[in-house]
Amino acid sequence: QVQLVQSGGGLVQPGGSLRLSCEVSGIIFSWASMDWYRQAPGKQRDLVADITDRGNTNYADSVKGRFTISRDNAKNTVYLQMNSLRPEDTAVYYCHYRNFVGVEYWGQGTQVTVSS
Repeated sequence: QVQLVQSGGGLVQPGGSLRLSCEVSGIIFSWASMDWYRQAPGKQRDLVADITDRGNTNYADSVKGRFTISRDNAKNTVYLQMNSLRPEDTAVYYCHYRNFVGVEYWGQGTQVTVSS
């Protein structure tokens, strides 16, 4: 019964900020590495950021220095703070988890639109 429930997103002007949240249930969250992906219209789904159980992070070059992935183990939640947003950041953003036998779980997706 693994569930990833996303919130946040919306319409923001270039240079603005948004924070996405992903609340996870059905796993031992403190043991899990978590990821954020995004998919723009007509394009493939790409990895944006990931965070390990120990808090180590990794980012796509396109978002490095602007986005921050974090986690709150007390709330079983992973976040993506997005600053200095650009129109090319417009996409559906997905929270993602892969378990130890390779089964993948996805959040429902949330739209982020960066436009003036």
